[in-house]
Amino acid sequence: MSISRRNARRSVRILGVASASTALLLGLSSQALACNIRDFSAEALCTGDKGQIVVTDIDASKRTATVTVFLENNGADDKQVGEKEVTGAREGAKVVFDEDWKANATYRVHIKVPGLVDEDIKGNVTTPATACKKEESPSPTPPASESPAPTPSASAPAEDSATPSASESSSAAAPVSEAPSNAPSAAIGDSNLAETGANSNTGLIAGVAGALVVVGGGAVYFGMRRRGAKSGS
Repeated sequence: MSISRRNARRSVRILGVASASTALLLGLSSQALACNIRDFSAEALCTGDKGQIVVTDIDASKRTATVTVFLENNGADDKQVGEKEVTGAREGAKVVFDEDWKANATYRVHIKVPGLVDEDIKGNVTTPATACKKEESPSPTPPASESPAPTPSASAPAEDSATPSASESSSAAAPVSEAPSNAPSAAIGDSNLAETGANSNTGLIAGVAGALVVVGGGAVYFGMRRRGAKSGS
């Protein structure tokens, strides 16, 4: 049985449409599986008292992406927090950046996959209004078996040993009497004999005696001289 030319053309046309449909479906599926920026997301989390920026990659094509996180300040990069690589997975692959973020801070997350993606995650990341809480370490409690040592009470000292008696205090305060002197005391009437000042008459008596000696000597001298003159005549 021979196939007419018309039927052959129809068959070729059907095959062409089927091939084109298959190619279109393959192209759409490949584009759907290709890595794009929508496969990435980021959020600010707390792990205990530590802050983190966590980036998730759900790229099913398992491409390796470079993730860079920047802290923003008034729309400009303030500092680079870090840069890490992540390989996508359908269930989601995560990469974590430790960052002690402040409340209401903004971070820019840049994704780069060679030949496919080189842009930021849309909307950036804004941290919560409350920063991560610092955990307070509990104060150590003493073991139950050990009882605290008793504190010694300050007892008042004994009255007899600490406070001196009235007799002792009076004897201690009384002045010590001087021992009697063995030197003889001067008689009341002889007080002028012990004095050597201007009230003594010793100088006057000595002057009068000296004057009498001079007068007597002169008298003896003139008497002897007169007696010699008489004997010579």
